Amino acid sequence: MLFTKILLAYDGSKAANKALGRAVELAKVTPGAALDVIHAYDFPRFFVGEGLAPIPASLNKDVYDLAVQTTEEIRERIENSGVPGQVEMIQGPPAEVILEYADQNGSDLIVIGSRGLGGIREFVLGSVSHNVVQHATVPVLVVK
Repeated sequence: MLFTKILLAYDGSKAANKALGRAVELAKVTPGAALDVIHAYDFPRFFVGEGLAPIPASLNKDVYDLAVQTTEEIRERIENSGVPGQVEMIQGPPAEVILEYADQNGSDLIVIGSRGLGGIREFVLGSVSHNVVQHATVPVLVVK
């Protein structure tokens, strides 16, 4: 089966960089393939009791600035890869963003790193990649 509309979920992690390499390889060997890359980011939320604690605006700005920087880096790498494609930065819970994007854009393969930058919640398979694998309606390539 040939995949021509490949979606790469990219967060700048080591696993995401490996996934990038694999997605570019796949796109290069498939005639007419294009690579869509999304960097999904979300603002941190802290629960205190029953409610959400306010997050300092400076922290949200840092999260946004890092997302912009990560997106610019991957955009440059995709442009230099020789593979046609586009790069987007989307705010929201990463697994939901990835799944929604794949559905709305007709992706026929999702490529994702096995573990991202999610922190302590991630043990064997990252929570985002696990969620994507469980709910995707198209094949998912998880790169270790």
